[in-house]
Amino acid sequence: MQIRLDKFLAECGCGTRSEVKSTIRKKQVTINGTTAVKPEQKINPETDSICCNGKKLVYEQFSTFLFYKPAGCVTARTDKTEKTVMDYFPDSMKKSHSPVGRLDKDTEGILLITNDGALNHRLSSPSYHVNKTYYAVLDSPVPEEAAGCFLKGVDIGDEKPCLPAKLVILPERTENTVYAAELTVCEGRFHQVKRMFAAVGCKVLYLKRLTFAGLSLKGLEKGSYRRLTEEEISDLMQMASLKNERV
Repeated sequence: MQIRLDKFLAECGCGTRSEVKSTIRKKQVTINGTTAVKPEQKINPETDSICCNGKKLVYEQFSTFLFYKPAGCVTARTDKTEKTVMDYFPDSMKKSHSPVGRLDKDTEGILLITNDGALNHRLSSPSYHVNKTYYAVLDSPVPEEAAGCFLKGVDIGDEKPCLPAKLVILPERTENTVYAAELTVCEGRFHQVKRMFAAVGCKVLYLKRLTFAGLSLKGLEKGSYRRLTEEEISDLMQMASLKNERV
């Protein structure tokens, strides 16, 4: 398999096509120990040794990133009027990668971005019971009976009640009278968290997804992202029942 050098560098996360072309011109890329000079040069990522700024690059058929989505952008590849989550990534990834599931425009927090279609589908499916934990600030105290309602499966007006969910009501912060809770669900229905709290008489004022499939936002700032480690990918593959299928 042969691909252009600049395309390979961009897919490895070394920058946009224009940025990696500049890197090549600065003689910071080598192919099998020889300095590269042409962005359009064809390479075989399976047999050639490519280094960028002294670091050897490894080509991966699939790549998955953990992204700290800010509020104010939509969870989509493209949008004619709104900023999307993919606008935070290199242009070379906008056609190949997609968000896993979705977060509302005004919701911030953890979101996975991948070019692995099978993994994306299974992590988004309620059949695989992928846990997601949200932190919510509410307009009023959460009724004590809400935890039991959520655990049984609350009715939010769909054909079926929600699957069991775990609610933790957080202590009130008296300085500004903040009512907050953490909710762990294993589905991704339309506006699900907001509708669940509405079902018990509370309006969500602020919402942040803290975890997804055991992954957290530790070390990331809003709008930043990182590539998942091999161990994290392995755990996700196991969760999605894909690990044995690809052996």
